[in-house]
Amino acid sequence: MNKAYHMTIAGCERDLPICPLNENLSIGAFVIFGDCELTRACAAELLKKAPEFDYILTAESKGIPLAYEMARQINAPKWMLARKGVKLYMRDVLHVEVRSITTDHVQNLYIDGADAEMMKGKRILVVDDVISTGESLAALEALVEKAGGIVCGRMAILAEGDAQDRGDIIYLEKLPLFKPDGTPIA
Repeated sequence: MNKAYHMTIAGCERDLPICPLNENLSIGAFVIFGDCELTRACAAELLKKAPEFDYILTAESKGIPLAYEMARQINAPKWMLARKGVKLYMRDVLHVEVRSITTDHVQNLYIDGADAEMMKGKRILVVDDVISTGESLAALEALVEKAGGIVCGRMAILAEGDAQDRGDIIYLEKLPLFKPDGTPIA
């Protein structure tokens, strides 16, 4: 039997598969890849709540559709991506380490020097699909700080676990953590 958690997000009803993270904890898998309707709706709702910003920054890879759609909806000429690896085109790269709840090892995030230069003194809106432990968010903030930018806001579609209690994050819906049997943890 496949377990799922039903929720309404930005007016869109979805069933999130419950996936074991370890023997004691499961999470609701939220993936916007390929879901254009949900991505459009979430981007629009987040933009209504967004503070003033100059650029959007997200981490590779699950935040990509959201950052792109948010930028597209406001006709922004550019949004920025922190990559998991250095690409050939990247020069004067800035780097930080991150450990995410959905990854079993330390990851690295890199930003191109040209993007870092554009961030100097600018208001940067950090966005992601889900904020859980806040580790990815902290890494993005560290990149902005290294580049001389100003984090003006932190946004996600969903806040999971302890992130729901943070006063510095703007999000659309709460996503509970789950017991191994698929019941939400209160």
